[in-house]
Amino acid sequence: MVAADVSVRVGWPADAPGIAGVQLRSWQQRYDGRLAARLAAQGIGVDDLAEAWRGTLARPPQARQRALVALVHDRVVGFALTGPNADPDADPSADGEIGEFTVDPDGTRAGHGSRLLQACVDTLVADRFTRAVCWVDAADDVVRAFLTSAGWEPDGASRELADEDGTAVKQVRLHTALA
Repeated sequence: MVAADVSVRVGWPADAPGIAGVQLRSWQQRYDGRLAARLAAQGIGVDDLAEAWRGTLARPPQARQRALVALVHDRVVGFALTGPNADPDADPSADGEIGEFTVDPDGTRAGHGSRLLQACVDTLVADRFTRAVCWVDAADDVVRAFLTSAGWEPDGASRELADEDGTAVKQVRLHTALA
């Protein structure tokens, strides 16, 4: 029996093109191509996203902010961002956040999300957070069900994010205690 070469680790600047590709494919699926089309109209493509990721990965904004990548061999199939929670009702010394949690649409249901989520929790615990939150698109039943099956629960908070053309995305906040 041959074991699959899968892992999760801290992201490196060399992972930037893989992260950008996963992000763009996810946006195309999640937002029916609207966001991707708008980025393309502005001349922003995968190379531009990769360059932005390269900078973020080389110089994280804070010491406790991490980018994690899920890999099959050396190919990025998912990524997540962890760090202090910046919500107005949060204690940034105790409350962590998964600020982004994305698995390549072509790689779902293969265990990458579970490995990535466990790595996020382990990272937040190592950074001494005692509670974690994750904002999820209210219409994303799959991600919300995935997180609730892992013990995350809604805490009643919601928000609406709008872009420059007025398109709004409603999000709900899930939370969990970290052991």
